[in-house]
Amino acid sequence: MEQQTGLYVAGQWQRGETEIENRNPSDLADVIGHYAQATVAQVDQAIAAARKAQPLWWAAGIQKRHDVLMAIGTELMARADEIGRIISREEGKPLAEGRGEVYRAGQFFTWFAAEALRLAGERVESVRPSIGIEVRRDPVGIVAVISPWNFPIATPAWKIAPALAYGNAVLWKPANLTPASAVALTEIIARQDIPVGLFNLVPGAGRDIGQRLIESPALDAITFTGSVPVGRAIAASAIVNMTKLQMEMGSKNPMVIMDDADLDLAVAHACNSAFGGTGQKCTAASRLIVHERVHDEFAARLVAAAKALEVGPALASGTQIGPVVSAAQLAQNLDYIAIGKAEGADLLCGGERLNRPSEGYYMAPAVFAGTRNDMRINREEMFGPITCLQRVSDYDEALAVANDSEFGLTAGIMTASLARANHFRANMRAGCVMVNLLTAGTDYHVPFGGRGASSYGPREQGRYAAEFFTTVKTSYIAEGTPE
Repeated sequence: MEQQTGLYVAGQWQRGETEIENRNPSDLADVIGHYAQATVAQVDQAIAAARKAQPLWWAAGIQKRHDVLMAIGTELMARADEIGRIISREEGKPLAEGRGEVYRAGQFFTWFAAEALRLAGERVESVRPSIGIEVRRDPVGIVAVISPWNFPIATPAWKIAPALAYGNAVLWKPANLTPASAVALTEIIARQDIPVGLFNLVPGAGRDIGQRLIESPALDAITFTGSVPVGRAIAASAIVNMTKLQMEMGSKNPMVIMDDADLDLAVAHACNSAFGGTGQKCTAASRLIVHERVHDEFAARLVAAAKALEVGPALASGTQIGPVVSAAQLAQNLDYIAIGKAEGADLLCGGERLNRPSEGYYMAPAVFAGTRNDMRINREEMFGPITCLQRVSDYDEALAVANDSEFGLTAGIMTASLARANHFRANMRAGCVMVNLLTAGTDYHVPFGGRGASSYGPREQGRYAAEFFTTVKTSYIAEGTPE
């Protein structure tokens, strides 16, 4: 299949001055394609086109926006297998996960299609006589979407869909590790009946294209998902222009396993939370805080479950854990294995690079025990198939350890006690709290986000997305008195 250039600006597929090679992390001999990189001039062209297109899109009305988003979402869901294969091939997640991600992306678009019809204001009484007040939501304007590689279609979808639903124009800078996924989504959006320049795909290096976006005074808002250091740099640059910011960043998610937990369920959920998606999820459980009465049995069962996981090519039947996304990510993971050992942690299993029939970035899921919360492996986001056990004596200590982090995205507890579950939900400092569930996995119609270094700005997803993608206007009118 002939690939598009990977660059879509002002209603046209364009070529850049440079391009990148996209290789399959499951099979390094497999070159998926070569994809253009935007220039600064093309970014400026995209911004100018978006500025012209945005008011036309807002004027098109809610039915038009509904119909366009519904068409995008419906096509994504219908093509989940095809586009899911693209994701699995270039990012490395097992095919079932790739398919599921595309289908979920479609659900984001169809849900926000309905929200476009529900954009309502308020008629409010004034404290002064003969004056009417209307409170309404207007589009924020031109939105830059900067998205990561680990969910290359789902994360952009939950940003692009509300941006378009609420009448905004979009410039999307995807991650360079997953350009084919970005092209697939852009092709679907570009075929819709939308104003020229309303949606633009501007891939490129963060130091060039990303920096141009975040420093532009012509942008009204930036929504970003990525690392804390990059998020802080974006904030420092964007604040000069008072650009509205929404950022989802790092995490170090705890899962607490109490002595009354169903251990079969706890092991299954911990294994899935820690190693699903090769541990490359912002919601992965990398800190397992275990009551001392069940610690040793839980550890033995978890190690057995980790060793039983089938690590292999993303498209192979039976694969449960795909490769790490890149050579750089694999090197970072192996560095953390060395760091954990040097800190005195006990590596119970995994942590080594694996050989498979095809050369790829395969790694055995790793479990550390004997860890403390002051170790780097329990403080820093590793973003790989690595999890750390910590032994605690009671619930109070477990909660204190769980909360002892600069991050606060997701957290979980495994317990049979309703009282403990309710106390944990009320006192865990995290944006999403799970009880007897995975730490990963959220619904698309409710808010998503964290606390501390994990998030900055309004929440993503659900009706709370309107807080970021719209701006509130209060209008007063002198109504007079009837004659």
